[in-house]
Amino acid sequence: MSPLVQLAAEEAENPLIPPIPELVIGLIAFVIVFGFLAKKLLPNINKVLEERREAIEGGIEKAEAAQTEAQSVLEQYKAQLAEARHEAARLRQEAQEQGATLIAEMRAEGQRQREEIVAAGHAQLEADRKAASSALRQDVGKLATDLAGKLVGESLEDHARQSRVIDRFLEDLEEKAEAAR
Repeated sequence: MSPLVQLAAEEAENPLIPPIPELVIGLIAFVIVFGFLAKKLLPNINKVLEERREAIEGGIEKAEAAQTEAQSVLEQYKAQLAEARHEAARLRQEAQEQGATLIAEMRAEGQRQREEIVAAGHAQLEADRKAASSALRQDVGKLATDLAGKLVGESLEDHARQSRVIDRFLEDLEEKAEAAR
């Protein structure tokens, strides 16, 4: 056998190279399957991929919108918190001022009551002193009248005369007491 024929025979028997009719039938079957997949399956795949892309983009947009909304809510919360702190500080200051005012009012009321009590005490002392002085005048006058009556030997029962004598005697005593001071 000639080397060329032998090579041709080996080529015919090569398992890696299929025969031409099988290659044509395989190519036609591939085109039919590819055409079927391109007509039926590829639009569905593209549709699913497009829906997924839209869902992802929509999810990203929703996430961005949610993030923007969360940021605005955070800003509102911070503003409300600052306002609440300011209001609390104002209320605390107001309470301190009211407390100071109340303390000042209570001190003034206590001072006024103390002054009233002291004034009432002075008035009561003065009234008691006058009452004691009057009672003492009467007692001293009666004792002086009785003593004078015993010394003179006659009764000094005349009330007008008795009052004049007592008054004169007590005035003399008061003048001597004031002169001694």
